[in-house]
Amino acid sequence: MKKLLLMLLTLSFMINFSCKEDKQKVAVTTENQMEKVIAIHDEVMPKMGKVGRLVGQLRKKIDADQGSMIEKNVMEDLQEANAAMMEWMQNFGTTFDSDEIMNGKALSDEKQLLLDQEEQKIIEVKEKIETSISKAEEILAEN
Repeated sequence: MKKLLLMLLTLSFMINFSCKEDKQKVAVTTENQMEKVIAIHDEVMPKMGKVGRLVGQLRKKIDADQGSMIEKNVMEDLQEANAAMMEWMQNFGTTFDSDEIMNGKALSDEKQLLLDQEEQKIIEVKEKIETSISKAEEILAEN
């Protein structure tokens, strides 16, 4: 009987410990994912000034009737990339509170799904910004 009781207590302890460990792993993973999302944002945000400057340069060419449809399309791509970044930041800021963003506050299952979606969105925004910058620099260098 003592052995059975000891085995039950040991099993109970092991189950309890393993569940806590899984919860800790989930919390660390969520923190790392949040940090990754913020890091992508922080990498792209400084490029927004460049986006604005390139739009200005293209606009001057277009206004002086030296710009073709290609320049207009590239300028629109830059503006769309800028708008996508602004929209992402606004949505992200209303979806997550500062404790979740800055202090690693645990996320509900629903918020975790939203973080997964926001990670994908910021990756797409980054690609859009980098692609539009590259196209604009290429077009401006040709002229």
